[in-house]
Amino acid sequence: MKVKVISRSTDEFTRERSQDLQRVFHNFDPNLRTQEKAVEYQRALNAAKLDKIFARPFIGAMDGHIDAVSCMAKNPNYLKGIFSGSMDGDIRLWDIANRRTVCRFPGHQGAVRGLTASTDGSTLVSCGTDCTVRLWNVPVATIMESGNSSACSSEPQAVYMGENAYWAVDHQWSGDLFATAGAQVDIWNHNRSQPVNSFKWGTDSVISVRFNPGEPNLLAASASDRSIMLYDLRVSSPARKLIMRTKTNSISWNPMEPMNFTAANEDCNCYSYDARKFDEAKCVHKDHVSAVMDIDFSPTGREFVTGSYDRTVRIFQYNGGHSREIYHTKRMQRVFCVKFSCDASYVISGSDDTNLRLWKAKASEQLGIILPREQRRHEYNEALKKRYKHLPEVKRIVRHRHLPKPIYKAGVLRRVMIEAERRKDHRRKAHSAPGSIVTEPMRKRRIIKEVE
Repeated sequence: MKVKVISRSTDEFTRERSQDLQRVFHNFDPNLRTQEKAVEYQRALNAAKLDKIFARPFIGAMDGHIDAVSCMAKNPNYLKGIFSGSMDGDIRLWDIANRRTVCRFPGHQGAVRGLTASTDGSTLVSCGTDCTVRLWNVPVATIMESGNSSACSSEPQAVYMGENAYWAVDHQWSGDLFATAGAQVDIWNHNRSQPVNSFKWGTDSVISVRFNPGEPNLLAASASDRSIMLYDLRVSSPARKLIMRTKTNSISWNPMEPMNFTAANEDCNCYSYDARKFDEAKCVHKDHVSAVMDIDFSPTGREFVTGSYDRTVRIFQYNGGHSREIYHTKRMQRVFCVKFSCDASYVISGSDDTNLRLWKAKASEQLGIILPREQRRHEYNEALKKRYKHLPEVKRIVRHRHLPKPIYKAGVLRRVMIEAERRKDHRRKAHSAPGSIVTEPMRKRRIIKEVE
């Protein structure tokens, strides 16, 4: 005689971490769940509203500089350390976790305009309007762990003198070379007191320079004559040049797609380009109402952050035309520099009011330890919002942002001006001979010419 016995483990029908809650098994047959769409839509609506309720992006400010913060640099090997330079020549190393200064590097007599760290994080390079480039030995791990500034040296490792003011500096992602931007683009080696190479294309000063993360010998620069240039260190002459209608203040390469870069422009927009094809921009990123001063890509390559003269910080998708998020405070003034943290979780901004501010990259993200059930719930809510994002009510809640009155009014005025220009072009085209006027999209219209 055979006897069959049903045997079940307690773990199979109770929830984790609580043995008193019974697990509910759902039947997903559409015939039995006729209200599935309506229930999911309501959940998506609630998830969008909860995001607004828990949106607290501002974490804290790091106060210590006595003049405007002009530049910042990340340490690739140490997550919670960041360097900042100000207009009075002061350079500081900050502990982001405790929001305090752990080291200072005095020496510059004028404004510090550029900061960059080597790939191993042991060397800091700074440049400024006092016509000097300084190399600092920075044992960041020792300084952070000990908690005192005695481990950092107050004297620079090397000082290089130039004939003109320097406006930007960037270190090679893999190698011992770094580039400075001033009257020309100079390529330096750590062990030599003179530039190993110099590039000059035109007479105006270069204001930004960035090395490519995928190809160590390729770098992009922007100049005050509204041009964007590509240089290759393996040849003696510049590679390509693009002239736009307005000046480009900063450039950032996409770390996941090293052939693409995004330029922060004076005309309130950012333009993404493919370095292999300069005849038009890949995407135009709008929403700022004043000049975009700085830009930095997330390590994931999916987003970038911008700081503007309109006193706001915005986060864009790498292929999105409008900003995903906008950050502002009552006391924050014109933003001169922005950086994504090395783990893509935080954004740091430096502004004219002498403060560095720390923000969450996702405004409603929960900080601290998240239980597995909480994590699954967050993922479920994100999937719901993504599925129903095209519906009017969910779309309105997700897109809505409270803005300061001056920025809101400036945005309304800018939209009125753009609409008036579009209407004028449409009427001119309608009252002209067919084919005599060709309307180009903004991706091409902002480019004057390309110089090989």
